[in-house]
Amino acid sequence: MCAGITMWEPLRAAGVGPGSHVAIAGLGHLGVKLAAALGAEVTVLSRSAAKADDARDLGATDLLLTTDEAQMKRAFGRFDLILDTIAAKHDFSPLLRLLTLGGTLSVLGAPLEAPVRIMELTFGRKNLTSSGTGGTRHTAELLDFCATNGITADLELLPSAQVASALDRLSKGDVRYRFVLDMSDLDQ
Repeated sequence: MCAGITMWEPLRAAGVGPGSHVAIAGLGHLGVKLAAALGAEVTVLSRSAAKADDARDLGATDLLLTTDEAQMKRAFGRFDLILDTIAAKHDFSPLLRLLTLGGTLSVLGAPLEAPVRIMELTFGRKNLTSSGTGGTRHTAELLDFCATNGITADLELLPSAQVASALDRLSKGDVRYRFVLDMSDLDQ
């Protein structure tokens, strides 16, 4: 629910639909699925080309390598909305440069501290936002949309007894895309 609603709110606030150009930084898989179902052209922003097949399978039309300066220059001013799901401290400037006039960078990964160069916002009247936690009305809207469009979270179900393994794999980045712990083994 949290991963879905934090993606849904900025997509709806930005009025994403057919003709919109949306980028997802950090491969927030539900963001890709939701934006594509809304009719947007979706690009995944990644440091690794290894995510290209996953990105396309989720509904993205493109993967842009953020480590490739030529690709980043060609994408200057391309996106109306960027959903930034990166949880680590990082520089917003490269992402802000990819936004169109009046475009929005929505920071969802909650890096606790991140410097912002105000001139990166000023040039092109760009917006920097985050996402709320939904509330009943928006959550119901999200669930209805997902049911209508067959959107579900991709997850790996593990028995709760494997929580240590799950945490170890999480620290190594070996999660596709969510872990869910099945607590039924606690009753035994």
